[in-house]
Amino acid sequence: MRINLCRLSLSFFLLLAPLGHSTETPTAREYRLRFFHTHTRERLDVVYRRGEQYIPEALDELDHFLRDHRTGDVRHFDPRLFDLLHDLTASLGDSGGEIDVICGYRTPWSNEFLRTRSMHTGVARHSLHMQAEAIDIRLPGVPTAELRDAALRLHRGGVGYYRSSDFVHVDVGRVRHW
Repeated sequence: MRINLCRLSLSFFLLLAPLGHSTETPTAREYRLRFFHTHTRERLDVVYRRGEQYIPEALDELDHFLRDHRTGDVRHFDPRLFDLLHDLTASLGDSGGEIDVICGYRTPWSNEFLRTRSMHTGVARHSLHMQAEAIDIRLPGVPTAELRDAALRLHRGGVGYYRSSDFVHVDVGRVRHW
C-alpha cells in the first residue's frame, strides 16, 4: 500500500492551520524615494527598504547617486538619512514626490573648495556631508520655509535653512538648527 506523502502532508497542514487565518505572510511595507540631482541632472526612483530590512543593492545605488559631483567619489551613506527623508516627505503629504538634491556627499577637497569661495557662506569645516550623513534638498512646490519647519518638527538631526539659496540642509547628527 503506497501513501502519497505530499498529499498527506498538505492535508495534515491544512488541518492544523487555524481556521480563518491566511497561510501567506503579509507584504512588508516598502520605503521609496525619488530624486532629481540638480548638478548631474540624473534621476533615481528606488525602494531602499522593505519592512525592517534595508536593500543592499538599493543603498549602493543611493550612494552612487549622491556621490560628490565634483570628484565622482562615492561614500556609504547612513541609511537613517534615507528614513529621515522618507518621513520628512510623508509628513508634508508628498511621499511620492521627487526630492531635488543640491548636495549629497562632499569629499574634504570639495568641502574646502566651497568654504574658500566667497559666495558659499555657511559651509562648516567639519561638515556632515563629508561623513555621508547630510543632504541639501528642496521639494518642488513646497516652500523651503515649510520644508524647514517640517524637518524641525521631526526633531531628528540638524536642520539648516538657506533662504537665499532656496534649499534646506538635513542631517542625522545631533539635533540643532541654524
